[in-house]
Parts: sequence; C-alpha cells; structure tokens
Amino acid sequence: MRDPRSILITGASSGIGEALALHYAAPGSELTLTGRDNERLEAVAAACRAKGAEVLTAPIAVTERESMARLVAESDARRPLDLVIANAGISAGSGDASGIDAIARSLFAVNVEGVFNTVHPALERMAARGSGQIALMASMASFVGLPGAGPYSASKAAVRTYGEALRGRFARKGIRVSVICPGYVRSRLTARNRFPMPFLMDADRAARVIARGLARNRARIAFPWPVLAAMRLLQFLPASWSDHLLRRAPAKD
Repeated sequence: MRDPRSILITGASSGIGEALALHYAAPGSELTLTGRDNERLEAVAAACRAKGAEVLTAPIAVTERESMARLVAESDARRPLDLVIANAGISAGSGDASGIDAIARSLFAVNVEGVFNTVHPALERMAARGSGQIALMASMASFVGLPGAGPYSASKAAVRTYGEALRGRFARKGIRVSVICPGYVRSRLTARNRFPMPFLMDADRAARVIARGLARNRARIAFPWPVLAAMRLLQFLPASWSDHLLRRAPAKD
C-alpha cells in the first residue's frame, strides 16, 4: 500500500519499530503503537505527534492474546487499519542443555505467538472488507539454523514461512502480506552483541527500505543483499561444508 494512513505497529518503543512509526508519522495519519516500555513508547508517540500524526499507545505485551485482540478491534473501529506491522520480538542465544528449553519457549511465545496475536485479529477484519496489508518481521536468521541462536533462528523461520503462506492464502481476499528479513540493524537488541556485525544498518535507513518494499507489495523484503547472498549460499552448500562454517559463527549472549 503506497500511502497507508491507519497503521498499527507492535514493538514500537525502540529499534525498527520506532523508526517505522516515525517514518509513517504525518498529518492525517493515525498510528497505534505498542511496546512494553511505557516511558520510551510515550517518547516515540510524542515525536510522532510532533510530525502531525494522531497516536494511540498501548503498553501491552504481544503475548497478551485478549488484550491484543481488543486493541486491534478498537483501532480498526476508530479507523479501518490499512497496515499492520507485527514487529515485536526478542532475541537470545541458544544457552546450554539445561537452559535451552526456557529460552526456546520464551522466544516462541513472543516471536511466534505474539505474531499470531497481532495478525489474526487484523486478518479477520481486513478479509471482511477486502483490503489491507500485513507485514511480519522475520530475520536473515530465518534462512539458516544458526548454532549460536537456534531458538531465535527457528522462531523467525516460523514467522517467515507463515507469512509466505498467508500471502498466497489471502491474496484473493484483497490482503497484501509481506515478510521482512533484515540483517543486523542498530537497536537495543544488537547493542548486546559482542561480535562483529557485518553491514550493520541504522534503524531509520532500515525503515525506509521496509516502507519502500511494502509500498511495492514485495513478498519478501530482505536486506542487505550481501548478507542475503551469504545465507542463500549456506543453504545450497553441501551439508558438510555449511556445518563447518556454521560451527565457527559467533553466538548470541
């Protein structure tokens, strides 16, 4: 959608979510922003209002299914949602054998079930009127299972493939669905990394790339291209080769 006016963005208190909110903020736009850090969320909202947008904030977690359903319903009733961006997510390493279960479950609760809680109520309303756009935040890590971030890679792979399936399923209903697969983007999440992050990108630049891809109804918005090329190469290499390379990859904290 080239000029969305009613937009809901989860995880908007920092990083890509904040940058997207500021990108879309303009006179005549209505933004619904969620985030767990209410102080930061209100600061983002104030910056968006300064650009002329009307803003509703909701300091709720995307894991709160009923709260998210109510928020989507209220936002859509106020003004039919043109664009919903399921951006909220968390990141973590794989942990050791005793800790991987808790890490995996917490990541899937936010990164996968949180996407369900955001997208499903919106899909229902958009399908009823035959229009709307949905974007799901995946990751470059969704293309390859990274040993140092196994649960994260798996959760983002689930988001990517689910979004691709939704695109085909709901295209005839007039709903556009895109998956976003960024590489390293400067944020509070990546600030914790203690390893080199090739082609690290500022969040505002990432937001422009994403918005341009959404305006063109791209099925997959993956960037930067050198990282995508590397991930694609790993997918097609013989397993013994990719195993050797992936074992040398840095691990998330």
